[in-house]
Amino acid sequence: MPSIQIDLPLTADEATKRAFAQRVGRIYGEIMQVGMDLLTVSIHDLGVGGVWRCHESGPPTPSGLIMCDIRKGRPTETRALLAQSLIDACVDTFVLDALWLKVEFTQHDGDEMYHPHLGGFNTNWRGDERKANSSTTTTTSPPDA
Repeated sequence: MPSIQIDLPLTADEATKRAFAQRVGRIYGEIMQVGMDLLTVSIHDLGVGGVWRCHESGPPTPSGLIMCDIRKGRPTETRALLAQSLIDACVDTFVLDALWLKVEFTQHDGDEMYHPHLGGFNTNWRGDERKANSSTTTTTSPPDA
């Protein structure tokens, strides 16, 4: 954690998902003031008919869902900026209707997330951590990156 899971009503190729994950990482790191090495992005391309928004009258609408598991402590305005930025990225990358994208946050204490590369549990969020985490960021790219 943090982690962002994105459920999409479409399919996408690996290159598109990789580029999108990198974009999400940059957005998250900048807005949430952390190094990107803490973030895991899951892109669930569930295909046409895979995600729906229900309505009181009429049929459900194809939709998307973004779940953000983050550490507690960010102001509402920061989370709102992250949510809108993630929606904008989905609209831009996957040509989705912003009206039918929803972002949900679950906030946790730092000791509810375990990072082997940090040597164990995370800490509670305490402000801009980008410089503090830069020493733990690895520059090694995964195969085929």
